[in-house]
Amino acid sequence: MARYIALANWTDKGIANVKESPERVNAVRTLAKNLGCELQDFYMTVGAYDMVVTIEAPDDEAMAKLALSIGRAGNVRTTTLKAFSEESFRKIIADL
Repeated sequence: MARYIALANWTDKGIANVKESPERVNAVRTLAKNLGCELQDFYMTVGAYDMVVTIEAPDDEAMAKLALSIGRAGNVRTTTLKAFSEESFRKIIADL
């Protein structure tokens, strides 16, 4: 499984209904599972982003479906990063 990091910010709609956010996180966990993904870690953050999430997905297509489904709900805007473990990083560097 591939790992992804999603950086998220509330939209005007999302912050106006911020008290619903815990239920929305639960809904994203369920959606992720239905797409063969796993929401692993969730953090509310202070700074440039409101939330940081780590997700495992079987492939880029599954992650894209998850990100698009989250985005179309209109509560957050996300930036998704594909992440490489330290082990993968070391192999990539060694193969140069």
